[in-house]
Amino acid sequence: MSLITDHDGPANEYEAVALPTRTVSSAVFVRRSARPSRRAVLHLHELADSLAPADLVRWYNERGFHFYLTDISAAEQIQNGRRKPAKSAPAAFSTLDAACGHLKEADGIDAIILSAQGPTALMAAQWCDARPVSRPVEAVILSNPEFGKERLRLDIACPVLVISAAGPWRDTRRGDKKSIRLGQHVTWLQIDAAASDGKPVAMGSAPQRRRLFDEMGRWLGAYMYGQVRDQLL
Repeated sequence: MSLITDHDGPANEYEAVALPTRTVSSAVFVRRSARPSRRAVLHLHELADSLAPADLVRWYNERGFHFYLTDISAAEQIQNGRRKPAKSAPAAFSTLDAACGHLKEADGIDAIILSAQGPTALMAAQWCDARPVSRPVEAVILSNPEFGKERLRLDIACPVLVISAAGPWRDTRRGDKKSIRLGQHVTWLQIDAAASDGKPVAMGSAPQRRRLFDEMGRWLGAYMYGQVRDQLL
């Protein structure tokens, strides 16, 4: 599954956001919901990938979330299957700090959901772990995360949703699920994706997308009403 796939061509409905703090990867764009809202999704976009799919952005917009997208380079975060420590990504952390600060102070956003996919998921998780007191985001959604081969022990204070379509956590990019600890409130969501050659395929079919959005909606509904529980779906 990939949450960063251009389904409908260039995202020409985004508007640029000028951050007061400029870093090497501080480009931020937003597609605003038509509904008045103080909620937003901040989606991490790996520089080598395409933009978030139109149906994902539309799904959030229709539910009253403004959708922000920021460029993050994760090229050096995982090398040779080994994850680099959080202190090795000061530019990315600075970008996230600046983006969240702008959303809250300039745009009046009260609740931010951090979204990340693939290699950017590790950076998002480490950033949240490094901000236990300030808790800049209300929830984290990690799609098909690439955590590397090492044991990962983090303590993310907010609820976390981990979405995978690659089988029961056997992919070497992610390590074994038993070696991964993200926090106390983590939901592991398995979206099955059949493939004729036995390999996982992209979550592109209509039934798969509906299942994805249904499960995300169920999790968000529980999270918004304070009923999130650790679970394996």
